[in-house]
Amino acid sequence: MTSNFRGIIDSTLREGEQTPGVRFSQDQRYEIIRQLSLVGVEEIELGVASANNSHLQELFAGARQINKGQQHLGLWCRCRHEDIAFAATCRPDVLSLSIPASDLHISQRLQKDRSWILRTLPQAVAQARDSGIPFISLGLEDATRADPEFLGQLARAAAACGVQRLRLADTVGIGSPATIAHMVTMLRQQSGLPCGVHTHNDFGMATANAIAALEAGASWIDATVLGLGERAGNCRLEEALAFLCLQKGMGHYQTHLLPALCQTVSRAASIAIAGNHPVVGEAIFTCETGLHLHGLTINPATYEPYSPDKVGASRTMRFGHKSGKRALGNHLARLGHPIDDSQAETLAGQLRNLPDLPTQGLSDPELLRLAAR
Repeated sequence: MTSNFRGIIDSTLREGEQTPGVRFSQDQRYEIIRQLSLVGVEEIELGVASANNSHLQELFAGARQINKGQQHLGLWCRCRHEDIAFAATCRPDVLSLSIPASDLHISQRLQKDRSWILRTLPQAVAQARDSGIPFISLGLEDATRADPEFLGQLARAAAACGVQRLRLADTVGIGSPATIAHMVTMLRQQSGLPCGVHTHNDFGMATANAIAALEAGASWIDATVLGLGERAGNCRLEEALAFLCLQKGMGHYQTHLLPALCQTVSRAASIAIAGNHPVVGEAIFTCETGLHLHGLTINPATYEPYSPDKVGASRTMRFGHKSGKRALGNHLARLGHPIDDSQAETLAGQLRNLPDLPTQGLSDPELLRLAAR
């Protein structure tokens, strides 16, 4: 990971709330902000700047009481005069202006052309700066489908008019780690600006693409809790944050608080967390196969990338149909009932043929009783 890293932008309250059927109450938003602050993300995006979102002024005031200035509070905003004016009334720390970069979006969605984009961009930035907003970020929508030359032109124009950060959006999730890394490298060189990325998960690569961007020199990545967002969602906060902390040594994040945060969002969004969900799934530290159990009984590091307590979890070893003799021997020795290889082989055979064996395997007392026969 490069020294350019500045942090994670959590967009659960903006992009995440765009998930079909998801609408957080104001109290739920406050609780999500509180827990994001405790986990340690650097920037929290509270929503979309629009007079239709009248809850935002109150939300900003409440969020400032919760986080006490520990995180920057941001807003996403179209390059429209009325939206920027509304954003200014919320007094965000960061305003993320957003404008299409691909010809598909410019011509089909906006019914405009490239010259309109190049005229509108500096006008929007000037209005935001004149409104007293201290930090202006520019999101380039659909950057992965944009003409690279025009993308570079937009990046240079952004730097020239005072934008302080680029935010590159893989809007329909078609990027790969290599293409995202190349785009970040190119635009950093052309603009001289810090870059962030907003990655979508349409092909299951949002988190990998975000990490690749950081490895290519990006300073920021967007994420949402549980990967909430349009279509297949976005980079998952819990995955990216845990990887950065537990694999790359960025230890300021409180990874043991991730399960509580994810459970809060899960309840608020009425979206269940799968048992094998990375980092926070209830079953990810449950093991029952012989080879893996054997390794875990010798040294858990053989089959675990990090200790369960790092993410507020605990290890469960199931002994049943799939258990091998070595794992059984090691576990029983730890329980104070050592057995030899022949006995372990016999016990493993008994387990494989035991009728009505519960799904969770045998408990330690049950295993000891069977071994004592």
